[in-house]
Amino acid sequence: QVQLVESGGGLVQPGGSLRLSCAASGSIFSMFTMGWYRQAPGKQRDLVATITSFGGTNYADSVKGRFTISRDNAKNTVYLQMNSLKPEDTGVYYCKQARGRLPDVWGQGTRVTVSS
Repeated sequence: QVQLVESGGGLVQPGGSLRLSCAASGSIFSMFTMGWYRQAPGKQRDLVATITSFGGTNYADSVKGRFTISRDNAKNTVYLQMNSLKPEDTGVYYCKQARGRLPDVWGQGTRVTVSS
């Protein structure tokens, strides 16, 4: 059974930084594209960033230049380094493992609040 567990969320002031982690278990982690998604209050869940098994990355326009996604296959973990945070970055951040023909797997989410 695949499990994803996010951590690292919290309250931060505008302009601050946070690093989110997502630890995976129960799968061959290195094979799959991993992604971070964000759901702001009252809004749909949107893509933030993805990283392929080969390390190729993709970002939402709103976070380019501020966020960096990375992965450590030896630790079965994907990270999201978030810098220059803005109030509009507030939301619950979810980790997703894209498993091709198999159902995607989601974590439980970690809350990020950017406020002074």
